[in-house]
Amino acid sequence: MHTLYFDDYKNACAKENDAGISERFKYRIRYYGRQSGYLKLERKEKRNGYCHKESCRISPEEYRMILEGRANELIWRTEEPLLKQFCVNSMTRRFEPKAVIDYQRTAYVEEISNIRITLDGNIAVSDDFSHFLDGNYMRYPVQEKGHYVLEVKFDYMLPGYIRHMVTNRNLVQSSYSKYCVGRKRLQSMEK
Repeated sequence: MHTLYFDDYKNACAKENDAGISERFKYRIRYYGRQSGYLKLERKEKRNGYCHKESCRISPEEYRMILEGRANELIWRTEEPLLKQFCVNSMTRRFEPKAVIDYQRTAYVEEISNIRITLDGNIAVSDDFSHFLDGNYMRYPVQEKGHYVLEVKFDYMLPGYIRHMVTNRNLVQSSYSKYCVGRKRLQSMEK
């Protein structure tokens, strides 16, 4: 999975995440595997521990306009509300690309109650935005080999048999942001 994260010039999203601020949002563009022709712009919002995600499809041309800082043109070319909102934030808060996060995901879905369990491994970061679409960018690992991030996502209620599996083991519940860990890795390399 390839994900390009945006932040404002003050790096507010990363700082809000580190500070544990319960109400925050971030934008990202992502594609899966080698399918960079199918790009999704996402706005992920956290409120009091709950996540809400909106997404829309964008074209490679719209991506290039975003990367070139041409949100002031793109806002007039699109009818997509989320893309318009992103353009406004880009112009007013000066959102810009900050990190490409790359990882391999194994996903399991329990369709009846829409429970999603994911294992993310080989998490790496890059600041080579020009090669985001072709996937030919230098990657720097941010996670030890053989380690994974386990996420359990559900809409309303977590069934007891799943709750039992994830609470009766030597697992530690924590907050983990691939974006923040990746940003810290890039910043440590700048010093």
